Parts: sequence; structure tokens; C-alpha cells
Amino acid sequence: QVQLVESGGGLVQPGGSLRLSCEASGTLFSTYIAGWYRQAPGKQRERVARITDGGSTNYGDSVKGRFTISRDNAKNTVYLQMNSLKPEDTAVYYCTLGPYWGQGTRVTVSS
Repeated sequence: QVQLVESGGGLVQPGGSLRLSCEASGTLFSTYIAGWYRQAPGKQRERVARITDGGSTNYGDSVKGRFTISRDNAKNTVYLQMNSLKPEDTAVYYCTLGPYWGQGTRVTVSS
């Protein structure tokens, strides 16, 4: 049974930073593309970033230059470093690994 457990969400002021983590169990982590999606209240889910098994990355336009996705295959973990956070980054963030989804972690950017 595959499990993805996210952590690191919370409340942060505009301009601040957070790092999300997603630890996987029950699967061959290193063979899958990993990613982060988010869904803000009243909006459609959007892809934030993805990273291939080889380490290639791409990002949604709204987070380019501010967010960085990385992975540690030895720890079965994918990260999302979020800098220069804006109120519009407020959303539930979901980790994905291949076809699998985490339960989400809430990020709120507010003063």
C-alpha cells in the first residue's frame, strides 16, 4: 500500500518562506515522477512543480523563480521550498508520486 505523507504547511506572512516535505512508503520512489499541486478555495487544482526520476524540473508560471522542487531518493522524500510567498499562494498543497496522491497540507499566507 502506497502512502504519501505531507508536512510543513502552516501560516506564514507575505514574503516569508516554507518548506513542504512529502515522504513516500510502499513503492519504488526513485522510479516515479514526483510533483506538487495546489488548490485554492473556489479555484481549480493547478500543478505547481514536478521533478522526474532523473532530476529534471519544471514549474507553473505563477511560482517560477520563487519555488524549488527537489527530491532525496535515499529518504523517499520530495520537497517544495517556497520563498517570497504571496497571499495568492494560499491553498491546500498536494504531493504526487506517479499515480498516487497525498492527503494535502494547508498553506496560508496572510499578515
